[in-house]
Amino acid sequence: MEITNATALARDLAPTGVLRASINLGNPVLAQGTPDAPRGVTVELARELGRRIGLPVEFRCFDAARKSYEAMATGQADLCFLAVDPAREAEVAFTAPYVHIEGMYAVPADSTLRTPDDVDHEGVRIGVKQGSAYDLFLTRTLRHATVVRGAEGVDVFHTEKLEAAAGIRQPLTAHVAGQPQLRLVEPAFMTIRQAVGTTRERRPETVRFLSGTVAELTASGFVAEALGRSGQDPALAAPVA
Repeated sequence: MEITNATALARDLAPTGVLRASINLGNPVLAQGTPDAPRGVTVELARELGRRIGLPVEFRCFDAARKSYEAMATGQADLCFLAVDPAREAEVAFTAPYVHIEGMYAVPADSTLRTPDDVDHEGVRIGVKQGSAYDLFLTRTLRHATVVRGAEGVDVFHTEKLEAAAGIRQPLTAHVAGQPQLRLVEPAFMTIRQAVGTTRERRPETVRFLSGTVAELTASGFVAEALGRSGQDPALAAPVA
């Protein structure tokens, strides 16, 4: 990339002179560690994007996707790492996905709910993490079941004795493993496409840079290797378009 192009990109994407990346520590597939020392695939992607435009990177860490989004929407961050969803696309310019993860249900072991379709029935209440990708998806697609929101879906599921909890496969699987009275409902009810996002006020050239770079890093194996380094399954890297 020419220096002049990198400079223009840097000015548009990170007008403060520092690339501020909004990191969701509430999704353990994408980020781990602490606010002072985050790590994971999103952290590595942010650092690589900063390196390519010659800027230092600063991390703004949150415990939920909605907070991560709000930081970017209010000008506290330049980039976010979110699931692609129609409710967000009006405000966020997304790249192609770099990771695919699955949304799952957990239910009591003796529940009559056996498939995702069984869950969408009158009288079924589903605990979700407020503002998560699966909250948005279920709010949009459920016809009969009721979404119950909380700081954590499994917590509201237990506290209010709901019929089901929704969550990301990896942490929900770990939770069920420690709760013999629970089981997962297979198969997944959705595929969550995680992508890099920025505000739609950015120049088209900036969005193209982000999209092209993320596609390259996915195709080259960078994303799969970053997942592996953080203890996640490299197979979660999105298929190459």
